[in-house]
Order: sequence, then C-alpha cells, then structure tokens
Amino acid sequence: MTTTELEIADAASRGVPSGEGVGEHLVLNMGPSHPSTHGVLRIILELDGEVITKATPDIGYLHRGDEKIAENMTYTQFIPYTDRLDYLAPLANNVAYVLAVEKLLGVQDRLTPRCQHIRVMCCELARISAHLLGIGALAMDTGALTVFLYTFTQRETIYNLIEALTGARFTTSYTRVGGLSRDLPEGWLDAVRKFIPECWKAIDEVDHLLTRNRIFVDRTRNVGVLSKADAIEYGVTGPNLRGSGVAFDLRKDHPYLAYPEYDFEIPVGSVGDSYDRYLVRIEEIRQSLRILKQGAANMPGGPINISDSKTVLPSKEKVLTKMEELIHQFILVTEGFDAPPGEVYFEAENPKGQLGFYIHSKGGGVPHRLKIRAPSFANLSVLPKLLPGNMLSDATAILGSIDFVMGECDR
Repeated sequence: MTTTELEIADAASRGVPSGEGVGEHLVLNMGPSHPSTHGVLRIILELDGEVITKATPDIGYLHRGDEKIAENMTYTQFIPYTDRLDYLAPLANNVAYVLAVEKLLGVQDRLTPRCQHIRVMCCELARISAHLLGIGALAMDTGALTVFLYTFTQRETIYNLIEALTGARFTTSYTRVGGLSRDLPEGWLDAVRKFIPECWKAIDEVDHLLTRNRIFVDRTRNVGVLSKADAIEYGVTGPNLRGSGVAFDLRKDHPYLAYPEYDFEIPVGSVGDSYDRYLVRIEEIRQSLRILKQGAANMPGGPINISDSKTVLPSKEKVLTKMEELIHQFILVTEGFDAPPGEVYFEAENPKGQLGFYIHSKGGGVPHRLKIRAPSFANLSVLPKLLPGNMLSDATAILGSIDFVMGECDR
C-alpha cells in the first residue's frame, strides 16, 4: 500500500470523507511504541511539512480496569493496586487512597501525629523520586543524557530508603487504613538526613547543567505554551498548572495530614511553556527536601495506628493470646471492616497533579463504586491544544515537560 493510500485509509478510519485531510498533510503515528511517549501512548499527528497541524491522543493500551477491580475486593485488599497507578510514586498513591477511605469511615481526625508525619515524608520522597525521573527523561528527550544519570543516582538512594521502610523498592503497599503497616526502622531518619544534602547538591548540579544550557533552553523556552486560562479550562493540575502561573497546591489551599505544620513554598511559573514546567519541578524538589528536613528533625513519638480494633488489625501478640482480638483479625482479613453507607471524595497533591478517589458505599467491606481522578489523564487532554503549531521535533520536549504516566491514565 502506498503512502497516499495509507493516509486515505487512516483518514477514513477517523470519519474524514475521501480526499479530505490528505494531500499536503501527512498523518503520522507517534507511539504507542516510542521512547519519548513514556509508556504506551499513541498520538495521531497531522503534519504540514515539519509543523504539527493536529494532534489526537489515543489511550487505553494498558487495559487496567482498576476501578472495576476495586468493587470486588475489600478496601484494604485494593491498596496494592494503587501502587500500579502512578508507579513512579506508589507511596503517595497509597496515602491518597487510604485518606479517602478514612474520610468515609470518619476516622481522619483520629490519625496519630507520628502516622501523619511519616505519611508526609513518604509523600515528599515520592514527589522527589517522580520529579527526578521527569526531569531526567525530559533532559534525555532533548539530548542531555548526563542529567539522566545524575537524577537516577539519587533515585537509587531513595529506593534504598523506601526498601528499608517498606520492605519493597517499587510496589510498596505501605499505608494502612488508620495508620501504617510498620513503624520507622532504626536509623532511617539518620539515613534521610544524610540523603538531603546529597540530593540538594545533585539538583544544583542539574540546575547548572540545564537551566542555562543554550540547546536545552532553545528546545523548551516558548515551546508548548499553556496559558493560565487554558490550564484551568482543561483541568490541568500539579506542576503543569503551577507552571502556567496558577498558585494552587492542595497541601496549602486544602491542607491535609500534618502539612500545616511545615514551612515550604509553592513554585509558580510565568509563561507556561516547557521551560517553566521544568523550573517548577526543579524548585519543588528543593521544597520537598525542606519538608523532609523538618520531618526528620521533628518526628513525634507514639503509636502509628489509631486505637480501633474493628478498623486496624490488632497486634500479633494479642491475636495469639486473646479470643476477641482473634475474632477481629479473622473478620478484618476475610470480610474487611464494616464501612458506613455514603459517598466521599478526597484528592491529594501527587507528583503528577491532583489524585482523587470517589467512593460510593452501600455499607459492608467492599465499595459499591470507586472512581479515580487521575492527574495524567486530565493533563494529557491538553495535547490537542499544545502540540498544533509546533515542529515535530518539539513534540518530545512538550511531552517530557508534561511528565505523565500511563499507568494511572489507563486506570
């Protein structure tokens, strides 16, 4: 089949009448098997020479079905599935989901101080790890391989910290409804304190390598400009929204956990281009390091779980010595806790943006409906607006600056 025939066939599959949308324009598939799409994303591009005239994202290649899976298991059993949403920040996903369940149960105000501060540190470690990968991938997409090596060296240290804390490097499943699966291991806070200056130095080096690099600046400045009005209209959140000049962050505007006790700033861009989105993530890493430093210095003592034997698994010692605790353990493991009927929605400030969970309960241990507001899904919706008018070579820089992950997009 000739190139023209392929164009006509593709146009026909999109409902374009024969002879329209072809000729001078070339239809090009970018992805789903393409390194710069950061996963299985397909973008149908129409090109006039080297200029993009139309971009249509095509998602759904992962076929996850997480929302339907949640309706067939207890609230606790679904926690490992949240690891597979934004799999670059599983700790933050765990926290966001569990906070939604705790809101349904009405126990969010009973969380212990130590649990809240540990969760904050987990979320900020996840944010640093995700942003390091996002910046490293953007740099590599624009030709700067050295930066990718710097950022992945620091991510390896973060994975060591996560492994010491949770027992796993990637899929953590650390958070529990009402608390955490285990307390901090001995020496963990000291390891975090050691990591902070090392990561800060590496970020300064990345800043030095990229921020004033002539090639990187030319590839990102005034490329993929997203205005403040368009960012709000398309429902863009997280660093992409703040890069467009909207100073909105759930940690400040709708605080949760112990975030009101921490001193940190919200970086905001001015132009809304790929360069601004990069700068916002660089500064967010520094602000997260500030939060980690405060958390390591002011970690409170005490229990990590609420005192509620019908919500949190009793201690192993009590299960082995007392009948009532044994019964509670059996019910929680087999049936789950008895959630009240009702509807709740909670969203947290994740690295990619606002991750929200809507839960509709009819009572019992299994949700009737669970819906996920995935930030990458909303952020990708802006591609038909951002890509047209740019060169084909700019597409990789724009996609890298959006920093999406298909795991939560194809939920």
